[in-house]
Amino acid sequence: MNLNVYQQEAQKTDRVPGRQKNQTGTDVIVPLLGLAGETGELLSEYKKHLRDGDSHQLFKDRVAEELGDLLWYIANVATKFDLTLENIASINLRKTQDRWGDQDSSSVNFDAGYDAHESFPRRFEVELSEVLVKGKKKIRARMDGKKIGDDLTDNADDPDGYRFHDVFHLAYVAVLGWSPVIRKLLKRKRKSRADIDEVQDGGRAQVIDEGVAALVFEYAKGHKWLEGVSELDYHLLRTIKGITSLLEVRKRSMGEWQRAILLGFKVWREVLANEGGRILVDMDAKDLKYLGPIKLVGKKRKSR
Repeated sequence: MNLNVYQQEAQKTDRVPGRQKNQTGTDVIVPLLGLAGETGELLSEYKKHLRDGDSHQLFKDRVAEELGDLLWYIANVATKFDLTLENIASINLRKTQDRWGDQDSSSVNFDAGYDAHESFPRRFEVELSEVLVKGKKKIRARMDGKKIGDDLTDNADDPDGYRFHDVFHLAYVAVLGWSPVIRKLLKRKRKSRADIDEVQDGGRAQVIDEGVAALVFEYAKGHKWLEGVSELDYHLLRTIKGITSLLEVRKRSMGEWQRAILLGFKVWREVLANEGGRILVDMDAKDLKYLGPIKLVGKKRKSR
């Protein structure tokens, strides 16, 4: 049966039909309480099943009945709020697909059509090493032996490892093919397209990139730096999707964001433990790897 047809038929048996625009009266409270009540009935049937096992021969029939009652109340609440079941179902499927479905968006390439000097290298290494600058320890990033970006500290009273946060941006490049911050550091901005250079690679996009890294870092701090974590909080991922919704990375799914974040923290923990090291970014494999500490030849590297 069509969901909208069911919704229309269900309203014919509504005992408290009401004003659809009044969302505080008994016409809304009753079906909301009905949802809670029927959920309790469903749990009660399952309790009997756990207690009685196969002797509860009507278990499936009772579950079907309670689910049917829940569906009726859902349809009723939807109607009271001027919503349709079909639209609700469509939105829910898009949400679950984005979170758990087929997350291969490899056909999307943000560098497609651009010359090599305006594109991310498909595979490259970055070195993060500790240097001493005016008596203060900082982290320096190098690629092909050349310094990239500014030397970083934790910028905090209590050291927490944020000085290595470029690892997170590198993970975004590896998995998502996106990071305005790394694009700027590598001098790979797409300047041949003024609109792309301004909107996708410009200052606002870079701030959002940094904002996402800071947001996730604070979340990870309260979750053991994501060690042993395989799934991120849905609300965190939804927030990230929201603040990046005007950027090209909106084409990446929540699942891909989750992989980028978890992979980034995996490598970050290794970098932190070794106070630096070599990192491989592999966009084709959508992978980020810690290659180990930097091997020093002769004297220890000194800051410039």
